[in-house]
Amino acid sequence: MKLTLRVWRQKNAGADGAMSTYEVDGISQDMSFLEMLDTLNEELILKGEDPVAFDHDCREGICGACSLVINGDAHGPERTTTCQLHMRSFEDGDTIDVEPWRASAFPVVKDLVVDRSAFDRIIQAGGYITAPTGAAPEAHATPVPKPDADFAFEHAECIGCGACVAACPNGSAMLFTSAKVNHLNVLPQGAPERETRVLDMVGQMDAEGFGGCTLTGECATACPKGIPLPSIAAMNKEWLRANRKAAKR
Repeated sequence: MKLTLRVWRQKNAGADGAMSTYEVDGISQDMSFLEMLDTLNEELILKGEDPVAFDHDCREGICGACSLVINGDAHGPERTTTCQLHMRSFEDGDTIDVEPWRASAFPVVKDLVVDRSAFDRIIQAGGYITAPTGAAPEAHATPVPKPDADFAFEHAECIGCGACVAACPNGSAMLFTSAKVNHLNVLPQGAPERETRVLDMVGQMDAEGFGGCTLTGECATACPKGIPLPSIAAMNKEWLRANRKAAKR
């Protein structure tokens, strides 16, 4: 395949960025999107040019590091992570636009790399449980109803990639935050921090400058792990419950 790539290039957060055009040839349909970018970078290095900076780690759809807007879609045309997107999703001769996540809370570090440490600070605000140290407890010591376990597992699948923020017209992080709140709040192990967790994590999300949620649903559509939109409603109920209890104290 021969492709035309229009890639966002930006030296750092303080510099102005612009789209640069590159031609790549000999691209196999079996390559992943990141392998295609590796091919581009090899050519740029041989020419003595600066390679395109992009984030990646496991390349197995697990870590959430890869984060590209491809032709206007977070992670590209398929519902998967960028590293699991293959070039068979494109046609020979295509022009492909590649950009970083666009959100004020995700400043550009360089080219396609953004700083997602805002997510880390949201997790630090309440994404933990109070548990004694030592050996792991016996698996059946604390029974968890099957529906609750399924609900927790569904939300624990969130890999923190930020596609929900990139896809949202408001730049909201509600789907990410709700996944992290819900998967702990539904379990008995998360009960001691149930109220403080949702209040602190939502408060930190707002402090980071993410936009407000208007339930357009683009976040759930873009999520490669299928975190459902009702997750946000479930967190809102938790927040209202905790806020009422805090007001009575």
